[in-house]
Amino acid sequence: MGSHPAGEITRLLLRWNGGDGESLNDLIPLVEFELRRIARRYMSRERPGHTLQTTALVNEAYLKLVDQTRATWRNRAQFFGVASAIMRRILVDHARAVQSGKRGSGASHLPLDELILTPAKSAALVRLDDALQDLAQIDIRKARVVELRYFGGLSVEEAAEVLEVHPNTVVRDWALAKAWLARELRRERGAVGGAAHNRDSDAT
Repeated sequence: MGSHPAGEITRLLLRWNGGDGESLNDLIPLVEFELRRIARRYMSRERPGHTLQTTALVNEAYLKLVDQTRATWRNRAQFFGVASAIMRRILVDHARAVQSGKRGSGASHLPLDELILTPAKSAALVRLDDALQDLAQIDIRKARVVELRYFGGLSVEEAAEVLEVHPNTVVRDWALAKAWLARELRRERGAVGGAAHNRDSDAT
């Protein structure tokens, strides 16, 4: 967190949770560095020329965080866990909108004008999110580990703090979840490829 101690963030989170709305004004500058770090993690996964401006993503996250007025903020780790989930939703919602527009639904307005995702990248992000939702039905903790590590860019120790488990548990869940997701995505690609082949055969 640079020069800002985690204890100060926790203190402001607790004040915010206690109903002190003014504490948010002090909190935002302190967490901006970390939120931008999370945003840059997202940006590094998009090829040049097809990225969301970091500032736009962070500002969108702020707006959504402000809406979390009923959340019980316990500490810095929990806050960034929520921020990770929010950023996941920002990108996935936009990716689904891109896919919807591609199918001819006429979606003309996207949540963030600066976000430009290629159809291929959007489809991949939607498939990952769908698979992650399926994983959550089987093992919610493993799904949360992926969200915190992949989408949020949290370290093993930070993810363990959010989930209140031992870091070794995060390492194990992370490895198992990645293997499960890779298998599911390969299976889906195979099913899509098979369906496309059948359509081509029928057409001939």
